[in-house]
Amino acid sequence: MPPYRPLDRSIAGRTAIVTGAASGMGRATAHLFAREGAQVAVTDVSLDACQAVVDELAADGITSARAFALNVADHDAIKATVAAIAGAFGGIDIIVNNAGISCFSALDGDAYDEDWARALTVMLTAHQRMVRAALPWLRQSDAARIVNIASTEGLGATPGDTPYVAAKTGVTGLTRGLAVDLGPEGITVNCICPGPIDTGMTAKVPDEHKIIFAKRRTALKRYGLPEEVANITLSLVLPAASYITGAVIPVDGGLMARNA
Repeated sequence: MPPYRPLDRSIAGRTAIVTGAASGMGRATAHLFAREGAQVAVTDVSLDACQAVVDELAADGITSARAFALNVADHDAIKATVAAIAGAFGGIDIIVNNAGISCFSALDGDAYDEDWARALTVMLTAHQRMVRAALPWLRQSDAARIVNIASTEGLGATPGDTPYVAAKTGVTGLTRGLAVDLGPEGITVNCICPGPIDTGMTAKVPDEHKIIFAKRRTALKRYGLPEEVANITLSLVLPAASYITGAVIPVDGGLMARNA
């Protein structure tokens, strides 16, 4: 029998970029990664909001995070910001494509085409642009990891939500395609599909409606926490997670497991 091979389960000292990191799942991910010892680029459209996350960490004595303003709908901004992050931290090991928007839009509405274009730009096109911009540095890492945040809307659909559904479904396909393309280089690419999570995006839903929905649709009978998603993301970016790629993982309290 070959000897047991211990694998590295630490991201300490590695550099991670988290998009949409000023709130919700992105903020939880930035917090968790920094608390695990990673150098974290906290990116979002508002520099002040990103800095607030960095300050939260600094208040706990964690100084390995830095704030970067980034609008992922801007291709030039992606290229410039990724390069600036690599320069500031000396490389890039991890990309978490988390930035997203809510995008309910009526098929016959005047704003549908605009909503469609924005949804795909922010939640699909930006993902591949982030990956391509970071590739020169990911290729230098000995444990390069990419995690795309999709949604259970990429596995099913809610009425009136076609731009969002199309974008998130595209993310699952993009993940598989990138995994196949980058696998020979040892770069893993995986996808998380959160279900109902307590974030800013769901904050407008009345609590009583959340309770009804969760009890009716999820096996765990509750909404999830951003930190619960962040911890699955952490599992996927560990150096030890070297033989999982192209996976699409629901983190949904059992929503997709239920027939009724």
